[in-house]
Amino acid sequence: MKRRGFLAVLAALLAARGPARAAAPFEITRSPEDWRARLTAAEYKVLREAGTERAYSSPLDREKRAGTFHCKGCDLPLYSSAAKFDSGTGWPSFYEALPGAIGTKPDRSLFMTRTECHCRRCGSHMGHIFDDGPPPTGKRHCINGIALRFAAA
Repeated sequence: MKRRGFLAVLAALLAARGPARAAAPFEITRSPEDWRARLTAAEYKVLREAGTERAYSSPLDREKRAGTFHCKGCDLPLYSSAAKFDSGTGWPSFYEALPGAIGTKPDRSLFMTRTECHCRRCGSHMGHIFDDGPPPTGKRHCINGIALRFAAA
């Protein structure tokens, strides 16, 4: 197919999808410059650009104390230590979030569809949710430790 034909097909496909949706409104919004000033480069890559930290690199994967895991971007409580379990994946894992703490959206990167989870207040990327967790939910919230702050009880 020639370039002009390819571009016409691409334009038709995009038009068929309808207008692009605006980003979900969050209670806390900041400019990229403000986020960069508040976060380290590694935190910015994960929280604002949906990056992934290296497996087994976060001390929060091994955190066993009672407490609450908060969003590093806005300090919203997201996960209770009571819902944490050792998934063996190298990332902090939880079978459920605190009520109303996270939002989700489809993530179609890496040639598959996954469920991305983010802080419902500031939109910071946390990780992904999978259907291979323990009871009672059967879910595994696989979270980047760098996106969290732990507050001991």
